[in-house]
Amino acid sequence: MTRYDPAARWQEVTALLPPRLREAARRLDEPGLVRAEELRLRTGRPMTAVYPHGEEPIPDAETVTAADLDLVLEIATRASVHTAQAQISSGFFTVRGGHRIGICGSGVMGEGQVRNLRNISSLAIRIAREVPGAASPVLDKLWREGRFQSTLVVSPPGGGKTTLLRDLIRRISDGDGCPALRVGVADERGELAAMREGAAQFDVGGHTDVMDGCPKEKGLLMLLRGMNPQVLAADEITAPEDCRALEVAANCGVALLCSAHGLDLEDLRTRPLYRDLLERRIFRRLVVIRRTERGRNYQVVELC
Repeated sequence: MTRYDPAARWQEVTALLPPRLREAARRLDEPGLVRAEELRLRTGRPMTAVYPHGEEPIPDAETVTAADLDLVLEIATRASVHTAQAQISSGFFTVRGGHRIGICGSGVMGEGQVRNLRNISSLAIRIAREVPGAASPVLDKLWREGRFQSTLVVSPPGGGKTTLLRDLIRRISDGDGCPALRVGVADERGELAAMREGAAQFDVGGHTDVMDGCPKEKGLLMLLRGMNPQVLAADEITAPEDCRALEVAANCGVALLCSAHGLDLEDLRTRPLYRDLLERRIFRRLVVIRRTERGRNYQVVELC
């Protein structure tokens, strides 16, 4: 496991850009590239970077063209856009290093579903990053009588769920400020561990086993049956199948560590998928992340 290097991550992300846009992005100063969370490319507009405080143009960046967007996808898929079509049709896909590319364009429909996207109009390249210590404000509140309590991390998109989840996995796995536990990670999109040739490119701890590239519900059950985890982790619970797998694991005595899109507890209760999880008491702690002008604020809610 190599040490996390923000400059190296920036090089990975900017390597996805066409050369004329790449040069401007790589001239960004070190404080800028360390704080940058996303690159945004919109046809007919200058390329921008998203920071915790807002979105700003990349200095001296040229106007983005439709050809630029197509070339980003060619580079990201290694000239095999068709191989990523299933992910692209969902509006995003993950590339090497755990970075996520969000896509907007014209939907190609078939049998009531989006089969592809064409006439791409904008891209959002979300930079996968580690923030060692991100879990410090909440870690000690997730235990009771020496046992980790199943925890759901909640925030709107871009709120920092994955970053917090990754650091919690690392610390629980390594016993950093808590008892060390075996952690199984169902990393469907490769964003938590960023596996490459069997090795995690992010530090997810020394007692962590990762199942990547398969649907969460299948990955969770494979880990449960094969790796004897004490904690099972997964990012962005979104489907009934995910919830069924979590219930099976909870009934086997395994603690859970997951994330979901949402504003707070009241928001989750308005949606049947999460309301059912709450009513079944699958989770014992809720971590709510809110972004403020001073950074991120963390609230831990005891559910039961």
